[in-house]
Amino acid sequence: MEKIEDKELELLSHLIRRAGFGATRRELEDYGKYSYEEVVETLVSPKETNWMGDYLVRRFDGEASGMINAPGSARRWIYRMMSSDTPLKEKMTLFWHGIFATGVPKVINGRVLSDQIEMFRDHGLGRFDDLLLRLAKDPAMIVWLDNQENHKNSINENWGRELLELFSMGVGNYSEDDIKECAKAFTGWTIGNTEYMMVRSKRDSDWPYGRIAYHFKYLPDDHDDQTKEFLGHQGNFNGEDIIKVICNRETTAKFIARHLYHFFVADEVPVPSWNEVPPRDEQAIDELVKAYFDTDHNIAGMLSYLFNSDYFKSKNARYKKVKGPAEFAVGLLKLSREFEIPDRDMIPRYRQIGWMGQELNNPPSVEGWHEGQEWVNTGSLIERINFASELLGNQDNTGIKELIDTVEEVLDENSTPEEIVDECLTQMGFLRLSENSKTAVTDFANGVEEDREKISGVIRLIGSTQEFQMS
Repeated sequence: MEKIEDKELELLSHLIRRAGFGATRRELEDYGKYSYEEVVETLVSPKETNWMGDYLVRRFDGEASGMINAPGSARRWIYRMMSSDTPLKEKMTLFWHGIFATGVPKVINGRVLSDQIEMFRDHGLGRFDDLLLRLAKDPAMIVWLDNQENHKNSINENWGRELLELFSMGVGNYSEDDIKECAKAFTGWTIGNTEYMMVRSKRDSDWPYGRIAYHFKYLPDDHDDQTKEFLGHQGNFNGEDIIKVICNRETTAKFIARHLYHFFVADEVPVPSWNEVPPRDEQAIDELVKAYFDTDHNIAGMLSYLFNSDYFKSKNARYKKVKGPAEFAVGLLKLSREFEIPDRDMIPRYRQIGWMGQELNNPPSVEGWHEGQEWVNTGSLIERINFASELLGNQDNTGIKELIDTVEEVLDENSTPEEIVDECLTQMGFLRLSENSKTAVTDFANGVEEDREKISGVIRLIGSTQEFQMS
């Protein structure tokens, strides 16, 4: 009979895979000193992080300080995801980057993209109203959606359209007139000294401090101060007023609820289909909508409800989500501990994540990445398996060496292949395999004589299973 303690650790494993990037048995036992509800509270209301700090990144990998180029900025973020002790804060940063997709081909400036990621980190668990307001003033987003070209005598609808379509409400919940009125409200929201900055940002002459950053500036003389009618409301609206109207809409609450369900519970269809395809679990969405309004639009409050819900904790919800490439790679880097300190050897790892289909700071379009099963095709699956095999099979990696040592300590020379597979799965974080996958891994273990190589091979092979691609 399965121990109650193991059942609790298995539930915690599910939580940390979804709210973070996975955890070993030893890490889960540290979480297990507290109740499940207390762990959730710690995740959604994190204290000050003990992350290594930017000063160490700059010391060991100067280009990754976020000040010179976009790939360096993304590497710095990868270091932080795999080493931070506030995993949900990093997971939410990745969540918002996928929704408010902004990229280097147009923004160019790595420092500005890094600042946007920092903004997601600082405010991604707060009120949605505050996050949208900061996004509207974010220089990377202003340049990405051309709001520096949005003038009172010549409006540019890009920001207004995407704010409604992709960032808050979704298709079918507003009119073309609403888009125009929204754009008018955000006239004058620009970056300082626009013409100079757009040219200067393309130059590298500021090394080693990096390209100079854009900064937000409001130009009242360029703002349309006429009466506007937006979503049934009338007034002399500025951008703050528009965001307030948006965030009080039930359609916005449903849009954010479905995003959270899609990212943390089970894969949904791509966002453009949401107006036509109903949610997988309408009752769950309704409950999250209620949590949105009950907590004054607070994302942490919604997540607290979600993680404590029966539909999240259900065994039927486990291994139902395809891990995104960044999530998949960070989990492996965290487990293997290939990088005890940040260095330039991270460059090929960053590139491999791109080959899997997700180059951070470089989404394919303003829609971001299509997630779920679309993460996996023949080419990307090979990249994922090779990445896992390389990291999990390298016994020079500190985490892998310790993992094998731990399995050896628990087992003995009389342990069966089935027991070896079970113990590897347990030490890797109470993972579960389907019957077919487990049989294949056990058959492999049957064919290897030397114990340490058998354990190493089992760990490596687990990384190639379908279940390991899922969370």
